[in-house]
Amino acid sequence: MSKTAFLFPGQGSQYAGMGKELAENFPIARQIFEEADEALGLKLSALCFNGPDDDLKLTFNTQPAILTTSIAALRVVQQETGLQADFLAGHSLGEYSALVCGGALSLADAVRTVRSRGAFMQEAVPVGVGAMAAMLSIDADELAAICAEAAQGEVVAPANFNSPGQIVIAGHATAVNRTIEIAKGKGFRKAMLLPVSAPFHCALMQPAADRLKAVLDAVPMHALALPVVTNVEATPNQDSARVRELLVHQVCAPVLWEQSVQAMIAQGVARFVEIGPGKVLTGLVKRINKEMTLVNIEDAAGVKAAA
Repeated sequence: MSKTAFLFPGQGSQYAGMGKELAENFPIARQIFEEADEALGLKLSALCFNGPDDDLKLTFNTQPAILTTSIAALRVVQQETGLQADFLAGHSLGEYSALVCGGALSLADAVRTVRSRGAFMQEAVPVGVGAMAAMLSIDADELAAICAEAAQGEVVAPANFNSPGQIVIAGHATAVNRTIEIAKGKGFRKAMLLPVSAPFHCALMQPAADRLKAVLDAVPMHALALPVVTNVEATPNQDSARVRELLVHQVCAPVLWEQSVQAMIAQGVARFVEIGPGKVLTGLVKRINKEMTLVNIEDAAGVKAAA
């Protein structure tokens, strides 16, 4: 019998208005937003529902906002459809949503932790010093070699292995730009700088990882009811004792998304349900394997379609 995986989106999927319709139509969604507001001591719900976009884009706001919207959608799906997963996974920040879904983290602890995580990641590198770029139609080994050539004493490395032919690099802005130029010189012309505020998932994030460790050490960790396929290892983990180290490591390590999806397919997953704002992960799974059944749930229509 084929299996189901719940996927949770990461940074970049946010938009003003996310979760508003769910909160208006489902008391359980409204309750989740109220819980997050109380945990943070601020009106995160108002930011999700109304923006402004400029405030929503601030990393320390974006991370708890996406997580809360994802969990609100999850609780509605669970209540209205009874849909259940065999595996959980999330892209970067989304791994925290997966851990809330699996029971390892409470919502309150998760939103507080990712708000700190967002602040630490933003503060690790001064604005303008770092950059990220999407490199398209290029082999992973070839890109690694180009990054090594472009580094010249600085940091630049693959940060997200998203789908076949889509790898994101991160590091010093000057080194990222050199990588793009060298790649173009070798005939790889599809490259674009991403509108991000910091170079996530590379060695420049080490100060953020160190600060996050101190926060996570104080957070209660509970048993995992379902395996979470982790960004760092692209293998299922159901040992809650390993969660903290994997989350700390995740800050500097590349996101092995393509490998994670392939690992779930190898375990018999044929249906991927993206829960939360946007359709980024649904699009990536489609590029990884066109045979999969894909479901996206971010509003009442999505919930109805999944029932």
